[in-house]
Amino acid sequence: MWARWAWRTLTSMRTALLLLFMLALASVPGSIFPQRQTNAAAVNMYLADDPAKARILDRLGMFDVFGSPWFAAIYLLLFISLAGCVLPRTRQHWRAIRSRPPAAPKHLDRLPDHRELVSPSPPEQALAAGAEHLRAARWRVITTSGTLSAETGYSREIGNLVFHLALLVLLAAVALGSLGGFRGNVVIREGTAFAASSAQFDSISPGRLFSTTELPPFSFTLDRFTADFQRGGQQAGAPRAFRADVSLIASPGQSPQQRTIEVNEPLEVDGVKVFLVGHGYAPTVTIRDGAGDVVFHDSVVCLPQDAGFTSTCVVKAPDAFPQLGLTGFFLPTATVDPSRGPYSRFPAPDDPALFLAAWEGDLGLDTGRPQSVYKLDTAAMRRVGIKALLPGQRWTLPDGSVISFDGYVRFAAFAVARDPGKELALAAVLVAMAGLGLSLSVRRRRLWMRASPATGGGSRIVLAGIARSEHASAASDLDRLAAALHSSRPSPTPAAPPLHGKAAP
Repeated sequence: MWARWAWRTLTSMRTALLLLFMLALASVPGSIFPQRQTNAAAVNMYLADDPAKARILDRLGMFDVFGSPWFAAIYLLLFISLAGCVLPRTRQHWRAIRSRPPAAPKHLDRLPDHRELVSPSPPEQALAAGAEHLRAARWRVITTSGTLSAETGYSREIGNLVFHLALLVLLAAVALGSLGGFRGNVVIREGTAFAASSAQFDSISPGRLFSTTELPPFSFTLDRFTADFQRGGQQAGAPRAFRADVSLIASPGQSPQQRTIEVNEPLEVDGVKVFLVGHGYAPTVTIRDGAGDVVFHDSVVCLPQDAGFTSTCVVKAPDAFPQLGLTGFFLPTATVDPSRGPYSRFPAPDDPALFLAAWEGDLGLDTGRPQSVYKLDTAAMRRVGIKALLPGQRWTLPDGSVISFDGYVRFAAFAVARDPGKELALAAVLVAMAGLGLSLSVRRRRLWMRASPATGGGSRIVLAGIARSEHASAASDLDRLAAALHSSRPSPTPAAPPLHGKAAP
């Protein structure tokens, strides 16, 4: 008994709508908090900035909303609810299509929409004329002794069912993409390469049915990244074009192919797509110890913080003695404001500068605890100075170490993904839109007609109809049927044949 009640409650349309609302509500944290699948670096920064709060949010799945158990539970319940609601309705509608239109009520004149008229045609001819008119308008018509029943608009319910069935297919396609696909993120600097292996990703989220051994063996090198920004006007600094020129090796042993990746124009290799999702600057920093030996030389990825690409940077040199760490800002177009401090007023590298703070001490890399490459733990360090550097300039620390700003390169952030359900999802969306349009544009109506002999000849006709759609009426259908009956003329009575070749008397 309780199981039957629970099933009926779960498969009701009200529950399906409630679950759909809950699914939309559950998606909101995915747009509030950074997600590992799309921006692992931002998640790491969130964890580093507020570890206590971030750990609670991480346990609640706020950094992986669409892969969390509670989101999957809502998703699965919605799928079951829709299936349990739509499939029985489909079976019922199939029976309704194959059944006869309902018989005419006894008192047609009691219906809100009805008409009464007199036709000069006999009842049989009037019914035949009405049936001919309705069939020409694609009504299903059944005539009995003295009455006619007709119904149309079955495609409204068909469209409604197609819409909901397409939603089921869409949910299944999303589940297929989630289980059988993967999504990873990688940041690549100009001049460096990426090979499609799990170790090369900054973060990767494979589906339960996907193995990283299934990754196609391609690789590409970021040869050049170009970004254009609007200069002047109210939208000064607004991005206008992003372009990543890469050298693709589709499989081992093949020659490199020159390809271009742009926004909404991904690179596709064996069903895997590479999307351009972000970019920034990586200043090249060299650190030499007091003896002149190079202890660090690399281009450091800096994370943009605003529309002007004011970017935060962290450099860790564990090979220096004592260990050395740098924090600061890379500014593509440097400006110093008395109250705001240094910032970039334009995202293009018109006047680049690097503002650094140097720290000496223990970087904490030997504790065994994971650290973010974008965060410097200064608990066991002391600051030894701050400095602003232009490209080519050097900074000598009190212990004789030399820090040089050798220039910069650009970096691009790519999302690498395979989604085996995307084609099915696209087809389901198109079918759902077609079904919704059909259900909104078609009205389901029923008409009845009763014809009886009238005093003095002809027929007394009563027409009535109802609309089975909300805010709809059958009045216009009744008017057209009445006009068709008025325009019909009784068939002439055929003359008797002549007797023995002579006219009948």
